[in-house]
Amino acid sequence: MNKILEINNLKKSYHTKKSETLAVDNFSYSLSDGEFIAIVGPSGCGKSTILSILCGLESKSDGEVIISDNVKIGYMLQQDCLFSFRNILSNCLLGLEITHSLTEESKQKVIDLLSTYGLKDFIYSYPDELSGGMRQRVALIRTLAMNPDILLLDEPFSALDYQSRLAVSDDVYKIIKQEKKSAIIVTHDLSEAISMADKVIVLSERPSRIKKIFDINLSNKSTPIENRKTKEFSEYYDKIWKEIDFHV
Repeated sequence: MNKILEINNLKKSYHTKKSETLAVDNFSYSLSDGEFIAIVGPSGCGKSTILSILCGLESKSDGEVIISDNVKIGYMLQQDCLFSFRNILSNCLLGLEITHSLTEESKQKVIDLLSTYGLKDFIYSYPDELSGGMRQRVALIRTLAMNPDILLLDEPFSALDYQSRLAVSDDVYKIIKQEKKSAIIVTHDLSEAISMADKVIVLSERPSRIKKIFDINLSNKSTPIENRKTKEFSEYYDKIWKEIDFHV
C-alpha cells in the first residue's frame, strides 16, 4: 500500500518561564492508504497532542511530518460542535462555505452522504432534535464534506453512553471503510481500539514514546461489534493492557 503520511522523530515540548516539559518524544510512524490505526496510552501522555500537530493546530518542536501530494486531512473532535442555529445540512456545509468551495455539486454530495447514512429525514432538522449518536454521524459527514484522505478522530465517542458508543463506532467504521478513507483514532477504550484498528500503537507515560505496535489480525474481521466476539479479541486486550502504564 502507498504511504500517504510519514512522521519521523516527532517531538513536542511546552515552555514556561521556569521550565520545559517534553510531551512527545521521537514518535515515528508511516500511515498507508486505507489503513486504520489506533493510538492508546495513559491519560495525559500526549495522544491528542500528536493529532493536533498532524492537523496543524499545534506546532512541532522537532522532527518532520511529510504528507503526500494532494492528500488532505480532516479532524473530528471529541464534541460534535454543531451550531444549534443551523440545520443539519447547513452544519455539514459549513467547512465548504468557509473555504469558498461550496458548489451545487459539493452540496449534492453532502445531501447524498446524509441520505446514505441514515439522516435523510433529518436534513432540515436542528441539532437539539437529534440523539447524541446521530449528532456524531453528522459531525463525521461534515468532516467528509471536505473530502479528506485521512481522518483524525480524537475520542469521538467519549460523550456517548455505552450502548450508543458501540452503535456509533459501528456506524463510523462502516462509513470510513465505505468512503475508502485512512484514519487515526485516539482513544482510552482498548476494546474500541482493537475492534476498529488494523494496528494499535501503545504510548508510554509522558513524554510519550512508542512502547509497542500491535498488528491486529482477527478471524473473520467485520464490524467493531462483531470483532469483539472473535477468539483473538481478549488475547489482544490482555497483551495491550499489560503494556499500558496505568496507575490508580
